[in-house]
This record gives sequence, structure tokens and C-alpha cells, in this order.
Amino acid sequence: TWAAGALKSLACDASNNQRMVVRAGAVEPLMHLLRTGDAAGKTQAAGALSNLAINAENTIKIVRSGALEPLVQLLRTGDAAGKTQAAGCVWNLARNADNQ
Repeated sequence: TWAAGALKSLACDASNNQRMVVRAGAVEPLMHLLRTGDAAGKTQAAGALSNLAINAENTIKIVRSGALEPLVQLLRTGDAAGKTQAAGCVWNLARNADNQ
């Protein structure tokens, strides 16, 4: 959970950081946390993926990783914080026409 929070912070405002984090292989462990973590872990993972998805290049990689299903699940069953982060991530992913 702490690592996901650190990745979320690292990717919040620098396009170069967002690309480097994805290239370093962060999507897979974030997806694992999004699928199997506790409420706090899922929230942090969705937030990190949301920040990474600000970069258009990353959105396709995130969608191809299977992110939509667990994000929608979090929207349905998560707590308020999880739902907020999941909604933000879906929003960022949907901005890329290749994902629509």
C-alpha cells in the first residue's frame, strides 16, 4: 500500500515520471494490488494508475493490462475513497480515443 502511494505521488505531475514508472514495470504490481488488496491498497493502486493514465502513452498499456474490470468492480463495491480514485482513473483512461 505504501509503495502504491509513493508511485501515485511520483506520477502526479511529471509526464516523464509517468512514462518511466510504467516502463519500470509498475502496472503489473499495481494491478495485483487493485485486484487483491485491502480497501486502502485498492484505493492507492487506483490512484496511482489514475495518475499514470494522465499520460496518453500509458493509457493503452493500462487498459491492456486488464484494468477496466477491477476498476469497475471498485466503483461498484469500494468505499468512498476507492470509488473516487477508480472514477478518476476511468476518466483518464477514457480520454484516449484508442480506449473508447
